[in-house]
This record gives sequence, C-alpha cells and structure tokens, in this order.
Amino acid sequence: MGLKHIDSKSGAAITISTSAILFLLAAPFFLNLDHLVHPAVLIFVLVGCFRPAVSANLALAGMRFLGPTLSSTLTSTSPLFGVALGILCLGEILTLPIAIGTIIIVLAIMVLAKKDDKIATNWPIWALALPIGAAAIRAFAHVLTKIGMEEVPDAYLAGLVGFVISALITLCINKFRRGTPSLPWRTPPARWFMGASACFSLAVIALNTALHLGQVVQIVPIVAASPIFTLILSVSIFRRERITKRIVLAVFMVVPAVALIATSS
Repeated sequence: MGLKHIDSKSGAAITISTSAILFLLAAPFFLNLDHLVHPAVLIFVLVGCFRPAVSANLALAGMRFLGPTLSSTLTSTSPLFGVALGILCLGEILTLPIAIGTIIIVLAIMVLAKKDDKIATNWPIWALALPIGAAAIRAFAHVLTKIGMEEVPDAYLAGLVGFVISALITLCINKFRRGTPSLPWRTPPARWFMGASACFSLAVIALNTALHLGQVVQIVPIVAASPIFTLILSVSIFRRERITKRIVLAVFMVVPAVALIATSS
C-alpha cells in the first residue's frame, strides 16, 4: 500500500528506522544492561551491518535486472542456504523429514513465483548472483544470530542491536544517494511503512526466540513459508489477488511440509 506513493528504498529506510525507534522505546522495559556489555553482542552488530540493509538492496537490484518472477524464484533458495549453514557451522543434523519438508517448501514458493508471462532473458549472467546473494545473506544472518544467542539468550537485544545498526547504515545510504529527496516521514503513505515496521519488529523477536529454542535447519524453512500468508492476506483482506489453482497447490504443499519440519524434533 505504501509503495503506491513512495519508492522502495525510501520505504525500506522508513521501515527499518521506525523498527529501530520502536526497539529503543521498549528499552526501559526489556533491555538487560549485563547482556548489552557482553562481547557476544558484537555478533549482533555484525548481523545489523548486512541484514536487512544489504540483503534488501541486493533483492531490489535483482528485481530490477531480472524482473520479479525470476528474482523471487532465486530468492526462495534461502532455506537451502540455511540448512547447509546450520549443518556446517552449528553441527546440526539434517533428518529426512527436514530435508523433504525443505525441498517441498522451496518448490511451493517457486510455484507461487512463477508467472504465465515469458521471462525476459536480456539480463547479464552476473545479475543471477543478486537474489541468490540476498538469500545467502539472510540465511547467514540466521546462523550468526543463533551463535550469538547461545552466548546472550536475549531475543530483544539481538533485534535492538541489529535494527539500530541497520537503520544507521540505511539512513546514511539514503542521504548520500544522488538526487534523492528527504524521507517523507510526515506524509500519509509513510504510515503504511511505519505500520509494517511494527509487524516486522514483532516478527523479528519471534524469529530470534525461535532460533534460540530450535535449530536453524528447522526454523529457516518454516520462515520461508511467509509468501503463503502474504497471499492469504492479499486475497481475504486487501482483495488484490484471486485464488488460482497454483495458489491452492502451493498451500497444500507448504502446510504439510511445515508440519513435517516442526514435528521432526
């Protein structure tokens, strides 16, 4: 809704910055000063340096070069990176149910991303690395967050540090972009991004808590099922999509796959 009136980079800057402000406002109630001075907090700082600031920009660049169809399809490979990194970096075990569920979710997202239109092929080969890079960065951020939370089990602090660092980077990038006007904070469309940031902030806390309690090889594939919720909301509330056979097929693929992963422990 906000993108009807504000460009994506400005909208991302508003969203990330508002999330950082919300986390700071919650600090008197949730901030543990002992955790804040722990050396492992530097891991959360590292995560904030590239997610969501860098990953979002890579995804946008990929969409510009490849178009939304191919870009979304390649970005949906994030669970594969998450599972691989969880096994290699954290020593997690890939069970057969998790492997099957991950593959089904990736296939379902590809079904959703595929359009009937013919995909243009007048793009450079190196552009394929943009959405794939965004997927890899997101998965790597999940692994780093998991490592950091093993030392500092604080879902709020992980989100606070990550958002503040990412907001500073995003605002600096936005300020030094050539020909870019100041962020339209006071315009009505900005409220859509602010509302989105409130949802995003709660989602990050939920994600960090899940990463603390569970395994990366379980959490990342489940998180990748988010397009299902997008479509359901788009159909039922915003009336911007119509139910097709492809959507129904994807739902019936993802729901059992998520259940398979969730019960695999």
